[in-house]
Amino acid sequence: MSAPFESGERALLVDRRGRRYLIALKAGERFHFHQGFVEHDAIIGSAEGIRLAASSGAPLIAYRPSLADFILKMPRGAQVIYPKDVGLILVEADVYPGATVLEAGTGSGALTLALVRAVGERGRVISYEMREDFAARARSNIESFLGKIPDSLDLRLGNVGDAELEGIVDRVVLDLPEPWQVLPRALAAMRPGAIFCSYVPSTTQVAQATEALRAAGLGEIATREVLVRGWHVEGQSVRPEHRMVGHTGFVTTARFLGMNDLER
Repeated sequence: MSAPFESGERALLVDRRGRRYLIALKAGERFHFHQGFVEHDAIIGSAEGIRLAASSGAPLIAYRPSLADFILKMPRGAQVIYPKDVGLILVEADVYPGATVLEAGTGSGALTLALVRAVGERGRVISYEMREDFAARARSNIESFLGKIPDSLDLRLGNVGDAELEGIVDRVVLDLPEPWQVLPRALAAMRPGAIFCSYVPSTTQVAQATEALRAAGLGEIATREVLVRGWHVEGQSVRPEHRMVGHTGFVTTARFLGMNDLER
C-alpha cells in the first residue's frame, strides 16, 4: 500500500473527461479550477487513488504524477523533450543502471530526470547547461519531482565542448542544435563501445550530425523518430483519436569503436 499524500508533495488530479491538473499540496490551501475548488486538506493524509468531489460536485481522482505527467505539466524554460522521445532515447542509447552518462544541455530537466532514474543509485549523470536561467529552472524542476538533487546527478553550468571530465563515460546524450561541434570532446571522454545519442528537430541537422559521426569513424549510425497516435475505445467502437503527437525530433545514435587514428 502506498504512503498517504503529504503536504509539500505533488498530486495529479484527473477529472471525468481525463483532464489533468498538477498541484503542489499545502495544508489549508485550495485548488481552484473551472468546476469549483478542492481543499488540499481533503487529499493530504489520504491514500493515492482517493476519489474527491469538487465544490460543484464534479468528481476527481488524485494520483501521484508519473514522470510523463510531470514532464508535460512542469514549468519550463527551454522546450522539453516529449515523453515519447525520452522513451526512445533511453532504449536506443541503452541507458542502464550503473552507467555514467554525459548530457548536454540540461534545458528544463525533463530528459535529465529520466536519465537519473535509468542509471539508478550506482550510476552517474553529468549534465551541462550553458544558460543560467535554464539551469536554475532545471534544478527547480528536478528538486520538485525528486525532493532533492540526488547524489548521482552532477549539474554543471558551462559549455560541454570545453568540459574537463574526470574518467570515461558510457553514454553521451546531447540535446543541442549543433551536436557535431562537441563531438571531439565527447569522443575524448567515451570508452570503446559507448553510445553517442543526439536529439535534433530538423533533417538538415540530422544530415550534418550523421556526416560528422561517419567522418569520426563511429559505427551503427541510425536515425529514428516516434509518432504517437492514441485510440478511442468504447464498447465496440474502436477508432483512432482525431489528434496525434506527430514529429517533435529525430534521435540519432552511433557506436564509438575506439579512437583508432583519432587522437584523444
